[in-house]
Amino acid sequence: MTVPDQQTRRRMAGSGLIALDEERACPGYVVYAPMSGNGEVYLLDLQGREAHRWNLPHPPGLYGYLLPNGNLFYGGKTRDETWDRFPSWKRFKGGVMLEVDWQSNVLWEHRDPEHHHDARRTEAGGAIYLTVEPMSAELTAQIKGGVPGTDAEGMWADVIVEVDSAGNRVWEWHAAEHLDPATQALTFNDLRDEWSHGNTVAPLPGDRVLFSFRNISTVGIIDKQSGEIVWQLGDTVLAQQHDPSLLPNGNILIYDNGSHRRHTGLPFSRVIEVDPATNQIVWQYQDSPAYNFFSAYISGARRLPNGNTLITEGMFGRMFQVTPEGQVVWEYINPYFYEDVEGQVVNRVFRATHYLPEEIPGLQGAV
Repeated sequence: MTVPDQQTRRRMAGSGLIALDEERACPGYVVYAPMSGNGEVYLLDLQGREAHRWNLPHPPGLYGYLLPNGNLFYGGKTRDETWDRFPSWKRFKGGVMLEVDWQSNVLWEHRDPEHHHDARRTEAGGAIYLTVEPMSAELTAQIKGGVPGTDAEGMWADVIVEVDSAGNRVWEWHAAEHLDPATQALTFNDLRDEWSHGNTVAPLPGDRVLFSFRNISTVGIIDKQSGEIVWQLGDTVLAQQHDPSLLPNGNILIYDNGSHRRHTGLPFSRVIEVDPATNQIVWQYQDSPAYNFFSAYISGARRLPNGNTLITEGMFGRMFQVTPEGQVVWEYINPYFYEDVEGQVVNRVFRATHYLPEEIPGLQGAV
């Protein structure tokens, strides 16, 4: 019998810190929020110890990250009049965005019952975030794919909204006005209650916005002034992806979930780095065998300062670092299990982010 290599199997026998190679792991800290928790956000050190905890007034909707000033920007989930809008809405809805200090004091708040998945603080002191709006019956009828008959109550599409520091809308972009119903079809087994299903929005230099639309397996960049999609990558490469981010070299890093790939029946996840000039994959991480690494939903990936990549295999609460060669050098399993909105006990993590010690002023002040 061949003993399986630790590198190629999910270490799910325990939780907390599972693996650490201090010489090759990128030093620093990881911020994450148990997705179905009560509002706890954790700062972990490399040894998997809790270095800090924020306790926030809302459950995650769906995560938080640190700002350059050291404060936490957090999306919260609110139970409001939209809660039962369509079957999956309550899983990923948000509703409130907060900036909080090291002691969890709220410094800025913006509420929007249509907010879901992602929000980013802007340099101008406001926020850019995802919302939804109902589509016309005429446009809904043009959308291909999905499970027939599941649009009886209508279909929704994303709107990207930007507000200023006072909460006033200063820009918005409507997916239904810019996507192509002839080519951007729903994955065959998705419900037809949503067309685009955005899960990421990120402002970029040059007055641009990066987005990810899961239900049509598309990542793209919008020019804010014209509203045009100036670059996109679709389902010939991606399969229901999450968390694209722009790298310093101009490439795009993406967690490619791999649900229902167009060219293979095998479900597996991978992390890919794509050159947007050619749409070619220039680096990727996947496990061997490929199905050992797979999260059908949520998840993310971020490139680290030393060249490693922090990956969140979200459905299993697994966060790990891989080297450029694909070796796992740090691994942590979220030990906190909560009941989700559908009554399942889970330790899911939407996405995690990494910070060097000097990027965390509150930690320095606590030493």
